[in-house]
Amino acid sequence: MMSVVGAQPFIKPMQSSPSVSPGIQRRHTLPASEVRPLNTQDAISVFEIEREAFISVSGECPLHLDEVRHFLTLCPELSMGWFEEGRLVAFIIGSLWDQDRLATEALTLHKPCGSTVHIHVLAVHRTFRQQGKGPILMWRYLQYLRCLPNVRRAVLMCEDFLIPFYRKSGFKVLGRCAVTVANLTFTEMWYPISGHAYMRRNSEAIRFPQHPLTVPLTKTDEQVDV
Repeated sequence: MMSVVGAQPFIKPMQSSPSVSPGIQRRHTLPASEVRPLNTQDAISVFEIEREAFISVSGECPLHLDEVRHFLTLCPELSMGWFEEGRLVAFIIGSLWDQDRLATEALTLHKPCGSTVHIHVLAVHRTFRQQGKGPILMWRYLQYLRCLPNVRRAVLMCEDFLIPFYRKSGFKVLGRCAVTVANLTFTEMWYPISGHAYMRRNSEAIRFPQHPLTVPLTKTDEQVDV
């Protein structure tokens, strides 16, 4: 599994819970909003969101349920899920690739020695769309990738109507993708991974959380528009 030690200074830790008197029962045990890596227990929720988001538009899912489980087993550190009160509302799943351009094998393989992150899918639950969650999550994901020492770039393939969306996140067009799915064709896009992750000036003193991807979402994050 890829080391994520370098990501720790970028990630703000979860707020520690205030002490509660034994006589007072806590009403809420889940954080209002958090980002964390996905695991195989999230697979069904991931697939339900993905299926609703893609089947109605293109008739095909980027990843089937067994493929979701496959990548969340092999490289969970390259996934990211946004949860609201414990409910998955948006996610990204990626894997490593070791060639300049995507090939059909990239749809199912994880190449641990690769320096390219292939972003398989970004999806947002229908109830939470048009709130800027997709761009926010992509921004956080790309910042996180900057902290992984061996990653040099991120790539994805998308239908043409999504090119403007990914351009807003900084992706550039590489050209037509060699991969086709059924009768669908795609454009391949890429994003250079270099430098250090962005850190807010008013962020808290740097600490080292137990899990480098578990972070609370701030009001600043949620105010970003699509």
